[in-house]
Amino acid sequence: MKNLSAPLSRAAARFGVDPYILALLATVGLALLLPARGAVAGGLGHLMTAAIAVLFFLYGARLSTRAALDGARHWRLHLTILLATFALFPLLGLAAEALAGPVLSPELARGLLFLCLLPSTVQSSIAFTSIAGGSVAGAVCAASFSSLFGILLTPLLASLLLGGGAVRVDAGSVLTLVLQLLVPFLLGQFSRRWTAGWIAAHKPVLTLVDRGSILLVVYTAFSEGVVAGVWHTVSALQLLILAGFCVLILAAALSLTDQAGRRLGFTRADRIAVVFCGSKKSLAAGLPMAAVLFAAKDVALMVLPLMLFHQIQLMTCTVLARRWAAGAPAQAGPPGRSTPPAPSETATASEPPAPQVPHRVG
Repeated sequence: MKNLSAPLSRAAARFGVDPYILALLATVGLALLLPARGAVAGGLGHLMTAAIAVLFFLYGARLSTRAALDGARHWRLHLTILLATFALFPLLGLAAEALAGPVLSPELARGLLFLCLLPSTVQSSIAFTSIAGGSVAGAVCAASFSSLFGILLTPLLASLLLGGGAVRVDAGSVLTLVLQLLVPFLLGQFSRRWTAGWIAAHKPVLTLVDRGSILLVVYTAFSEGVVAGVWHTVSALQLLILAGFCVLILAAALSLTDQAGRRLGFTRADRIAVVFCGSKKSLAAGLPMAAVLFAAKDVALMVLPLMLFHQIQLMTCTVLARRWAAGAPAQAGPPGRSTPPAPSETATASEPPAPQVPHRVG
């Protein structure tokens, strides 16, 4: 497997494509051609639940408590990112849903709004911030806050803005999300005393766990859509229109978060954290949330905008982070909360990938 994956990674890097994006597309193709059915689908559903719990346990175990406490002092940065994630984005989603209503199916239009209600990514936000020379400690804390608040805020916003019986938000669904996402995250934090060293020594294995968990969720969700026959309702033109809306949403988010960072007087390092943490949406959190909040027959279409947005944000932010890094000042500013940490501190914060092509996903 290693002999096969290395040439694929080199070929993808040569053309500027993240190999993980190719893996996501291949997983969707596999689900369309060979969807899971019957007992196999039921078993995959249980495995998916366990995989997501493991994924969020690892998120918690990677997060350095010291780095989180250092970053938490910058409350203006975190408040700005939270407002971008849970106030600005929902407004963009409402506008996109209204504009897309006449040209897309109701499920796809609602899916555009749903993706705008999700928390920010964790690993890729930190990775892009690190590559661009931003405040990694602030990004670690802000992205983690976003994930934790999103467990409660996303279902609440979905209930308020989607409504119409399309969302199943009750005590049971919130409890399911807490048990599947929040509890494993907290257990990961508490386990750092025993697991931090092992995790630092086995990064390649954990990368496979990260990616494999998301691929499993994607395959399961799209298999359900194929079995339910929902893909017969999506045309190539609708996919193209949907991708256009995702590009517009991302462009607006990137521009507005950058302007907000400038107007609020943030340093360059903090502005980078605001842009990369405040303009991204988490596939890792969005897929299990959709499975809990929506009917099984609607999940595949509801998460299709998120799938497209996820790939577009990875490709766009890779280019943006590299350009920002190339324009970094030769002399760093004085030490402080906004100064990018040294390489050793970056690795301790959340082990972001090496500064070529980010490999973590959110």
